[in-house]
Amino acid sequence: MILDAFLLFTGATTGIGNSDGRTDKPTTGTQSSSNILDLAQGQTNLTGGLPLSQSTPFAAPGRDLGIGDDPALKLLVQVQTAFSGGTNMQVAFAGAPDNGFGLPGSYTVYVTGPVITEANMIVGTRLLDIDWPRQAPGTVPPRFVELQFISSGTHTAGLVLGTAVLDRFDQPYDSNAVVGAYLPGIVIAN
Repeated sequence: MILDAFLLFTGATTGIGNSDGRTDKPTTGTQSSSNILDLAQGQTNLTGGLPLSQSTPFAAPGRDLGIGDDPALKLLVQVQTAFSGGTNMQVAFAGAPDNGFGLPGSYTVYVTGPVITEANMIVGTRLLDIDWPRQAPGTVPPRFVELQFISSGTHTAGLVLGTAVLDRFDQPYDSNAVVGAYLPGIVIAN
């Protein structure tokens, strides 16, 4: 699995970003990922990233990232440091058109992942593990996309990596965050 810094939703040092440059630290309520992907130019942090003068000067959708292609881009949203202090969390993928000034308009949620309880948010847990989603029917193609972390309670610890990848390591994890292959009770004759 190759991580591309221009496809990284998490890791800015502003907002909920973490100082490691790779992860976000969502705490409570609905929070946007620290990086927004500008499909016209690549990753940007609108509160301190690339100058807005580098944005595409017209209100156009971004590039096609190969929805339906084989292989398709995949989202990887994974716990990097176990969570504590909160109740649960789910992750949504949202897109917005250009507002005419090189900034995001209103975001539309395209897909929302399952609600994961805090007890299950251990290292390696996948929070949103899907192919790059299509836009909702009847919506404008997005130029900007982001992740939204929807938390119940207040998380006092926990880090999340969110990125788009071409090839994801999809071996299942056991409950102790160790890569496994079989559920307990399955016996394989040698």
